Amino acid sequence: MTKQVPEVYTVLLAGGTGSRLWPVSRELFPKQLVSLAGDDSLIQNTIKRLNPVFDTENIRIVCGEDHYYEVSRHLEDIGVSAEGKVITEPCGRNTAPAILLAILKILKKEKDAIILVFPSDHVISDVEGFHKCLENALALAANNHIVTFGIKPDYAETGYGYIEGGRKIKGGGHAIKRFVEKPDQETADNYLKAGNFFWNSGMFAFKASVMIGEFKTFEPGLLKNLKKLVAKKGEITEEEYCKLKDNSIDYAIMEKTKKGVVLPSDFGWSDIGSWKSLYDFLPKCEGDNVLEGDVMLQNTKNCFIRGEERLIVANDLENIVIVETPDTVFVSDMESSKNVKSIVTELKKQGRKEYKFHNTVYRPWGTYTILEENGNTKIKRIVVYPDAKLSLQMHHHRSEHWIVVQGTAKIVNGDQVIYLEENQSTYVPKTARHRLENPGKVPLHIIEVQIGPYLEEDDIIRFDDEFGRS
Repeated sequence: MTKQVPEVYTVLLAGGTGSRLWPVSRELFPKQLVSLAGDDSLIQNTIKRLNPVFDTENIRIVCGEDHYYEVSRHLEDIGVSAEGKVITEPCGRNTAPAILLAILKILKKEKDAIILVFPSDHVISDVEGFHKCLENALALAANNHIVTFGIKPDYAETGYGYIEGGRKIKGGGHAIKRFVEKPDQETADNYLKAGNFFWNSGMFAFKASVMIGEFKTFEPGLLKNLKKLVAKKGEITEEEYCKLKDNSIDYAIMEKTKKGVVLPSDFGWSDIGSWKSLYDFLPKCEGDNVLEGDVMLQNTKNCFIRGEERLIVANDLENIVIVETPDTVFVSDMESSKNVKSIVTELKKQGRKEYKFHNTVYRPWGTYTILEENGNTKIKRIVVYPDAKLSLQMHHHRSEHWIVVQGTAKIVNGDQVIYLEENQSTYVPKTARHRLENPGKVPLHIIEVQIGPYLEEDDIIRFDDEFGRS
């Protein structure tokens, strides 16, 4: 009788906010959705380098509910159907529940599977070397090992956790001796000299059945509770999910299991965890600078400068990070730029919108960009995707003027239903029920001028959801 080979699934972890890459990465548009190393977003890059090794039908992405529609759009934009592939968490509970949720969802379809887990926001320069390493990982996982990819360090990094490898395992791995937290410089130097310490990449390979067995041994409560949530009818609620234990896969399983194997890996990996790490990864131009956007330099070297809308002129600078977005400019010493996370915490504490939103906000139906906001006036550029529509809504305290600059708009305005084309406009008075819809096949672009003493979201009364469904 022929032994059945388990299906292979890839699980991409797309949670988190990437606050160390603020102001480009923000809570509602985190770094995995940003193009930082090429034209594609990091999540698109991650999916593309899995081809042609893995079937894209067997990709699963775990993300927060706020990012579901944008993650789905990023898949569709590179020709991968998002249907059935995006698994949402009502709230973040760390990597152990996220990975277990994906495993349980896969096991509803498969008797068993080999599962590879990758963060969706890392970069790899040697894709061929990565594919060869995957072959070894799959073979080790098929032999009931739980594999973690240990990156061979090429310098004494203090910003990563490390894994100490022990005895050799047939197939190219080492038994995991221990996990260690981020070291100080002297300890990192010693790890580099020892030769059997590896950076903890957060990437894994294992049989679903083997990992379930380890959860049963080490985290039986989490396994029991999440099984119940996955088995029940309907969506998992935020109240239910947030009661789950908050724990990382390292603490929950990898530091306790006897089945762990670290696979030494060398394929040009970076977790892009800071502006400094992105600078180190990207190719340099004259003066060892990394430049993006409209940038002019004079006597400047070893700098990372990224602009989006304005000309940036740098004079007599060294080891500096400058990142410009439409609403924010971040300037920092290169080495200490990783401390931006504490700045984001302070922005959140002060109630500043810049920790959460960009000027352009992504919604299921499209985007809106705040062009100007002053007193009782706000001007937006609204883009509505083809065949999409906003909710039917009404405002008590503001009126709106809509001007079509591209495409065709179908508009509900009170008792009227009208169609407007480029260079046509309409006025929506206070208390009028209204809806904006794109019946065409190209994106609809609208300039919206809001006038009134109360312009916040609290002034909106919705009569259906963001898709216009009752």
